[in-house]
Amino acid sequence: MAKIYYNKDADLKVLRGKQVAVIGYGIQGRAQSLNLRDSGVDVVLGLNLKDETWKRAKADKMKIMSVPEAVRSSDIVMMLIPDEVQKAVYDKDVGPNLKEGMVLDFAHGFNIHFKRIVPPRSVDVIMVAPKGPGALVRETYLAGIGVPALIAVHQDYSGKAKKCALAIAKGLKATTRGVIETTFAEETETDLFGEQVDLCGGASELIKKSFEVLVEAGYQPEIAYFEVLHELKLIIDLVQKGGIEGMWDGVSNTAEYGGRTRGPIIIDEYTKARMKAILKDIQSGKFAQEWVEEHRADMPTLTRLREQGEKEQIEVVGKQIRKMFE
Repeated sequence: MAKIYYNKDADLKVLRGKQVAVIGYGIQGRAQSLNLRDSGVDVVLGLNLKDETWKRAKADKMKIMSVPEAVRSSDIVMMLIPDEVQKAVYDKDVGPNLKEGMVLDFAHGFNIHFKRIVPPRSVDVIMVAPKGPGALVRETYLAGIGVPALIAVHQDYSGKAKKCALAIAKGLKATTRGVIETTFAEETETDLFGEQVDLCGGASELIKKSFEVLVEAGYQPEIAYFEVLHELKLIIDLVQKGGIEGMWDGVSNTAEYGGRTRGPIIIDEYTKARMKAILKDIQSGKFAQEWVEEHRADMPTLTRLREQGEKEQIEVVGKQIRKMFE
């Protein structure tokens, strides 16, 4: 069983007298910066461009420096910018300004695990990964409850790396709910797998294919949309609240019997075999290299897929249906 840490296991005093530089002020950067600041932590933002992000930070009355200045003046550096740009920013502005004994924190293990970023041995390298989008991280903090988080230690130069990770997690209010210890490898590989096979990739393709089957069989697209997409949230809410068995308790006997007997026909051992192949690509670093090359080429594949997605019938119908709920 995983070790779970709570408020009693973490001490915010670990961060007392230390300055935390948060690199980036996007989805996670803003939420984590505000939460830490409101928890009494000395936070400075590292931002190089005076763009909309910079304007938002000024409106939030955050301290702002250039990335190199923020790193040089701080004790802890939190890399909260997208995976695909972290290496360039690290190589240019972060790495050259790290000093012995500093702490380098990530919210996702991608760049460390796949060795795109290799910090000096003289710093601590940790991960604090809230298990929720930035808006929820901030919203639950203000409600006094936080979201659960993962922590990991990749490099413990000081001997106090875990204490620092737990302190950051407490500053985010994650320890109110619970913090699970993991590794950079485990977090990275399971996170990518979940996104590709289940949460984003698998779920969206299952919806689209079932929509196509109904429409091709002559059913109205609007009715198909309701049945295969709109009502999915109702089911997922039941799953999140009570697990899969709790979901079965919340649907009709007809739905339960049909789902239990037909579900394994759709998601079968052949599907599981393809899932294993995707996991192998993740573990070997093949996917990571593919994504790095995609970004380097200015994302031609992702751009094409986005353009195709917007034109699909389920999206056109969906826009009309969603207006009914505004």
